[in-house]
Amino acid sequence: MSGYERLIFELSSPGREAFSLAESDVPASSLPAKYLRKDVAALPEVSEFDVVRHYSRLSRMNYGVDTHFYPLGSCTMKYNPKLNEDMARLAGFAKLHPLASEALVQGALQLMHELAGDLAEIAGMDAVSLQPAAGAQGEFAGVLMIRAYHRSRGEKRTKVLVPDSAHGTNPASTALAGYEVVEVKSQPNGEVDLGELARHLDTDMAAFMITVPNTLGMFEPRIVEITEMCHAKGVQVYMDGANLNAILGITRPGDLGFDVCHFNLHKTFTTPHGGGGPGAGPVGVKAHLEPFLPVPVVTKQEDRYALDWKRPKSIGKLQAFWGNFGMLVRAYTYIRTMGADGLRQVAENAIVNANYVMKRLEKDYDVAVPGPCMHECVLSARRQKKLGVTATDIAKRLLDLGFYAPSTYFPLIVEEALMIEPTETEAKETLDQFCDAMIQIAREAETSAALIHDAPVTTPVKRLDQTKAAREPDLRWSPKA
Repeated sequence: MSGYERLIFELSSPGREAFSLAESDVPASSLPAKYLRKDVAALPEVSEFDVVRHYSRLSRMNYGVDTHFYPLGSCTMKYNPKLNEDMARLAGFAKLHPLASEALVQGALQLMHELAGDLAEIAGMDAVSLQPAAGAQGEFAGVLMIRAYHRSRGEKRTKVLVPDSAHGTNPASTALAGYEVVEVKSQPNGEVDLGELARHLDTDMAAFMITVPNTLGMFEPRIVEITEMCHAKGVQVYMDGANLNAILGITRPGDLGFDVCHFNLHKTFTTPHGGGGPGAGPVGVKAHLEPFLPVPVVTKQEDRYALDWKRPKSIGKLQAFWGNFGMLVRAYTYIRTMGADGLRQVAENAIVNANYVMKRLEKDYDVAVPGPCMHECVLSARRQKKLGVTATDIAKRLLDLGFYAPSTYFPLIVEEALMIEPTETEAKETLDQFCDAMIQIAREAETSAALIHDAPVTTPVKRLDQTKAAREPDLRWSPKA
């Protein structure tokens, strides 16, 4: 084992230091005893050279959009323009303090106000809140606003409809908001069954949550009819806007009849995923839901910007401070750089790329639903499963061939699902290389399945027992006894 494959604790040698602290320029003061450690902290002792080499090497082992093709369906791992990073690092943005007075952060508030306006225009909504820290929280905020709206009207609705093709966060957000989740089945072609939908629409139904395009990679062709059916029964319609990538500049949720939708800035508007955070999931609403937006709301009064807290019908505050501002700067930069024509081209290119991948692979894998797809395509490895090769096996083998895996086993209604999102930023050469690798794996499944079962063999970490890794994770270093 190379010395640089060991943990930083295992490289420790007593007496080594990687830091040099200036002498304190304030009087020393003792901390109260209750805040003091009883034992010395078990921190590694390494030189600066060791630290730099160790973490530089680890960074080269990472897999990300800057180094590899990343076709993870439903997550949109696309290129993050470096201009976005430059803007987020401007001193006037990067060095802001969240407790600074409004008078000192007028530029930041202006950016937030204009970004909210841009997103409202893109989605056809009347107002947008930038407060949610992620798409799931934006979604939750949308459901809470729907609940508050019905309560303001004296209505005690208790149920929310969710298609079986929905993203998994939809029923989770609904249940967390206190609603009973009612599932609506899809037809074999992936569309919502309107007959079943109609049977569920009554005065006890608060909302219908639907992903457009849905997780099968298709656009609901009767979506306007669906929203009209819901509104006729007083049911609010929520759109999971995580897949806005496919409709930018082509259509708008508000024009389709949706009352509320959220945005995933890390998917559609090129902000980094950030390894789980920070993120941003703004939520947009029609006018009748605007009073219920979370606080604070950035307002403009003549030439001054302010944080509005006086909103008596608001669902309240969602997180500390004012949102993940660095993500907002990046998204604002992207929208202003691309413009209306550029954003439409994003959607068009994403759709073309996904359909190209689907057509190249349809002879070797089953397609989940017939017809063209939107920005992602869903295949099935049920054919390979008959040969003893699962979607998981295919995903692991792709790692050996230099590609990250598509999403597997999602959507849940597709057997051995492989959800592929090539995004708009990848060249045809890259897509061909990926498709060649997928076709190679299909051939290997027919001739040498054992090779796939052992994969990956070239990665720093080989195949894990996923059940054990989930239930008995080894996340903390402990010194040997």
